[in-house]
Amino acid sequence: MSNIGSYEGRLKNFDWSIAEKELGYNKGEAINIGWYCSDRICEMGKAGKTALIWEGLGGVARQYTFDDIRVNSNKFGAFLRSLGLKNEDRVCLFMDKIPELYIGFLGVLKIGAIAQPLFSAFGDESLHVRLDNAETTAIITQRKHVSKVRRIIEKSPYLKHVIIVDHDGKKPLKDREMTFNMEEYEEPKDFEFFPTKAETPSVLHYTSGTTGQPKGVKHVHYSLISQYLTTKWVLDLLEDDIYWCTADPGWVTGTSYGIIGPWSMGITQCVMDVGFSAENWYKFIEKHKVTMWYSAPTAIRSLMKAGDEVVKKHNLSSLRHLASVGEPLNAEAVIWSEKVFGKPFLDTYWQTETGSIMLTNFPGMKIKPGSMGKAFPGITAAVVDTKTFKPIQEVGKIGLIAFKPGWPAMMRTYWNNETTYKSKFTNGWYLPGDRAYIDLDGYFWFVGRDDDVINTGGHLVSPFEVESALLEHEAVAESAVVAKPDEVNMEVVKAFVMLNAGYEADDMLELKIMNFIRKKLSPLAMPQEIEYVKTLPKTRSGKIMRRLLHAKEWGEEIGDTSTLEDDE
Repeated sequence: MSNIGSYEGRLKNFDWSIAEKELGYNKGEAINIGWYCSDRICEMGKAGKTALIWEGLGGVARQYTFDDIRVNSNKFGAFLRSLGLKNEDRVCLFMDKIPELYIGFLGVLKIGAIAQPLFSAFGDESLHVRLDNAETTAIITQRKHVSKVRRIIEKSPYLKHVIIVDHDGKKPLKDREMTFNMEEYEEPKDFEFFPTKAETPSVLHYTSGTTGQPKGVKHVHYSLISQYLTTKWVLDLLEDDIYWCTADPGWVTGTSYGIIGPWSMGITQCVMDVGFSAENWYKFIEKHKVTMWYSAPTAIRSLMKAGDEVVKKHNLSSLRHLASVGEPLNAEAVIWSEKVFGKPFLDTYWQTETGSIMLTNFPGMKIKPGSMGKAFPGITAAVVDTKTFKPIQEVGKIGLIAFKPGWPAMMRTYWNNETTYKSKFTNGWYLPGDRAYIDLDGYFWFVGRDDDVINTGGHLVSPFEVESALLEHEAVAESAVVAKPDEVNMEVVKAFVMLNAGYEADDMLELKIMNFIRKKLSPLAMPQEIEYVKTLPKTRSGKIMRRLLHAKEWGEEIGDTSTLEDDE
């Protein structure tokens, strides 16, 4: 059984109305993602079907049916309304991967508010920058993370409500704080969802750029059309599947394919809120008989590193389909997964701004290990010349990946940053900022990014953001941050640091600086190596030439240095 049919067959006469018809949506009507992922599924007769199987630390477990999801998301919505929150208010979800995060996400959308999921490992400064930019009205969080909110509350005038979902009553609440217990809150009678339309804002995801502050990517409720159909055809979810998406909803994969896609199809999904280990992951798959597994290359490479023997200890025969997202999936990982699991991980390419899968390998399609596959039906994709921005006709020639705008899940703007948004479109194409080439059979092959963003384990880190934080450390006079090759994560953060007078370069200082960044931004942004330098390469105008440092780390040609300040 499969949803896909042949790739070629799906291309013929394709139209996004296929998804509209299956979802029962007619143009101009209300389309609310929260309702479609819960109430609608119950109305289809699946109220008693398991929607979420959750496991936390120490073996703590909870399960929810689709009716539970409906009722509890209504509770979230009713509570938020009782605080005076209304449509298009920004509500941040700042939690670990607990059930309240997934269910609360739908509750926020049900009242027409904009969900702003943020990675719970963010430090207080990273949190503040994003809340301040969005002028966020409320944040839903946990006891373990509320201290970060307290450190920024005085400089967050827009933030009126700090909602703690697991408060135990032992410590007093502080300014603007309140509690909400999903299980104990009274079920609202006759709860009505806000009649959001196709272009009503739904989700605000933040992504890092090469310079300046992180950008808020604004999506709309009509994104459901893309997310539903790509889930059905690429992830190939079937009625009796047990699905596991390992991504955190703080990142777009965790919402598009960790909440919206599977639940809009009425599929049972698993969530594991426990630290990574090969043993834990295999036990989880075996215990819950996971059939479809959507993960990331970093995790796959970590599993490879753990060896083949640990795989043999577990019965993983339930797995029928595997897919990968977040960064390029190297050919070795595809070949390895076919060897140990009996099936390959199929690579998918997309990004926060696209909202849904753009290039992909389909079930049943010939897999070329290392390739991103072909364009999803309805997506016009090309590789364009870097100067003319016209499609390259020559097979194998490298250029910029480009997409024709207009698919349902495409971002509608960058929050309060329309200028940068418009800069992403050139000559009628949306340019994601990645380089690739197309082979003779029409398969896309990733080459590299066209900017400085560091992709560590599938998570984007802005060099500018890390450099800015480094400068706040008393010992740092100047810094430059680049990507460094890494066997597991593909790339990690490396910092080149010039010290202020009176500080000595040693291991202890390196550790202190690393921990400073870890606490201030996140573990992902923490430099894995610090190299102390006396000078940094700069242009005559004073701009740090990161590409020279990057070339040194990657063993690349340095290229033109004519603008270097000390170049004679």
